[in-house]
Amino acid sequence: MKSVSELQAAGFAQNVTGLDAVGDKYAIGITPAVAALIDPNDPNDPMARQFVPRVEELTTTPEERDDPIGDLAHSPVEGIVHRYPDRVLLKAVHVCPVYCRFCFRREMVGPQGLGTLTPAELDAAIAYIAEHEEIWEVILTGGDPLVLSPRRLRDLMERLAPIEHVKIVRFHTRVPVVEPERVDDAMVSALRASGKTTYLAVHANHPREFTAVAKTAFARLVEGGVALVSQSVLLQGVNDDFDTLAALMRGFVENRIKPYYLHHPDLAPGTGHFRVSVERGQELVAQLRGRLSGLCQPTYVLDIPGGHGKSPLANSMAQLADQGHLVADWQGNVHQYPPKTPNSEQ
Repeated sequence: MKSVSELQAAGFAQNVTGLDAVGDKYAIGITPAVAALIDPNDPNDPMARQFVPRVEELTTTPEERDDPIGDLAHSPVEGIVHRYPDRVLLKAVHVCPVYCRFCFRREMVGPQGLGTLTPAELDAAIAYIAEHEEIWEVILTGGDPLVLSPRRLRDLMERLAPIEHVKIVRFHTRVPVVEPERVDDAMVSALRASGKTTYLAVHANHPREFTAVAKTAFARLVEGGVALVSQSVLLQGVNDDFDTLAALMRGFVENRIKPYYLHHPDLAPGTGHFRVSVERGQELVAQLRGRLSGLCQPTYVLDIPGGHGKSPLANSMAQLADQGHLVADWQGNVHQYPPKTPNSEQ
């Protein structure tokens, strides 16, 4: 389903007032696997909140920004983000099988987004990686890189294979959860085609996402030699309570996925209805620490607005200030969160 009319026909958008404007502004996408998890009769259904558009998306606040984590400020060539010394993002595509309503790249992804890299742009991106010997890890993101066919994934991995200083290739994806049938032997083989160590970060936010077919996809990846880690976003009305968050982290571990990142929601336009307070996030991860196995502990992080990188929020790097928090980046620089708006600086 890729439009408001299709959602309405399926019973997922009973109140469509204003939703056409949301669909005009932000991409819509719900796969059959996701649709099967949505309860259309529950207005607060956590799966619906993640994927079904809402009129609240048209409400923006002064601190929100089109590029909330500063990708563009660290993009030396098209498709590359080089924020940290030893790793780069390679954004080969800007389309996804589903479009999360809280997406921090929602201004860049979708049919009207930045699109797929042209052959010349991909050549330049690969050349950049090859020329910079400090790059130890290449992270395939986007968009969702696993929308690429196994043939194109294999070609991409084979192009990274001769770059000796690149030791790790990591993929960030929703596909094993939202379109698990794509994870077949051909895809797993393609993911390993570079001969380098391959990691895959599985994005899931609610334990309901661990369906039988998703578990089969996880197992195929692990048994095919792909190491799995997790990423989740702390979302109001989806997983901002202990029981849900605990079941999510345990579900990852039970499926041989090591909990990695729990993201504080980013300041993307129209996502205020998803955001929780830093204090609530800290309270929840403290409960996880006290009540769950060490295997189940993610790192709670904030991507500091403006491109300053990730900072752990569960420790002293996030200090309460008069108007929000003071957050230290990886270089020791201190930033205010939320950032000051133009009106607050006058």
